[in-house]
Amino acid sequence: MTVGRSSVTVDAFHRGAFDLVQPAAGGHRAGMDAMVLAAAVPDAFSGRVADIGSGAGAAGLAVLSRCPNAKVTLIERSPEMLDYANASLALESNSSFSGRAVVIQADVEARGKDRHAAGLDDNSFDFAIMNPPFNSANNRRTPDPLKADAHVMNNRLFENWVKTAAALVKARGSLAVIIRPGSLHELLDAMKGRFGGIQIKPLMPHAGKVAIRVVARGIKGSRAELTIEPPLVLHPAHGSGFTVKAEAIINGQTCLY
Repeated sequence: MTVGRSSVTVDAFHRGAFDLVQPAAGGHRAGMDAMVLAAAVPDAFSGRVADIGSGAGAAGLAVLSRCPNAKVTLIERSPEMLDYANASLALESNSSFSGRAVVIQADVEARGKDRHAAGLDDNSFDFAIMNPPFNSANNRRTPDPLKADAHVMNNRLFENWVKTAAALVKARGSLAVIIRPGSLHELLDAMKGRFGGIQIKPLMPHAGKVAIRVVARGIKGSRAELTIEPPLVLHPAHGSGFTVKAEAIINGQTCLY
């Protein structure tokens, strides 16, 4: 299968509940991070979700797959990545939820008037999710421009992305972000004064090991204190695969919190 001039794969997620079209080579390919991020949205959620910097739309589609009353807007600046998202929504296997999805091309870091012109109104979403670029600009940069765009952060990325999320989300709406632990201090600085009641969920490869990812979920305008939640342990001590809990979360059977 091809989208435009690019070779793609069609990959099943949530044990075949939905399919995702993504680049076969080059560009960002979605996996566990997107599924865990989507699981930060509660099971019974029925509002509007903004998938900010959505790429091919893996996290947003995972929300639609698990939450039958949710509506999702995929927000991405790359036309090529949005081509993959639109191709996914056109699949017959995704027809049960494709009518609840909207795709908008917009720069996450654009000024308010430019977002409005793209169709993104302030205070119009109940929840925002973000899987932002996680590599420092000082790290070795991939020569693939699509992958670099998805993986390499600029110096004010967290400030700019969280500022946009705070503008788009209604009062008492929520934001969830998945990041590497080393970026947590920057994320919390950006959330300060915008989102409170922050719940930190570490993801550990094995019990007792250092976390490899962190999910942070907060509420716009809340003054509640930050909490550290029990970690999600991804793999059992013995054997292969995921723990029962991680398997259920990654495959859309339950939420993260």
